[in-house]
Amino acid sequence: MEEQIKATIEVIRPALQADGGDIELVGVDVETGVVSVRLVGACGTCPVSTQTLKGGIERIMRDRVDGVTEVVDVGAAESVI
Repeated sequence: MEEQIKATIEVIRPALQADGGDIELVGVDVETGVVSVRLVGACGTCPVSTQTLKGGIERIMRDRVDGVTEVVDVGAAESVI
């Protein structure tokens, strides 16, 4: 599951980088299907980052990776995988 998530992030990343942001994988809870990420750069401070996360990143992740139930932004609080 984690490798599929990493591959999906690589698909998503260019769109975020085009707007001056990026995404980092922080963790995956395979029991609950929750993927923790950190939006950085322009994405970390963007007022519509929640919409990007839920309407874009989470939707794509759920479509491409079986078992993903939610994607959450943990901010700068935790270390990256």
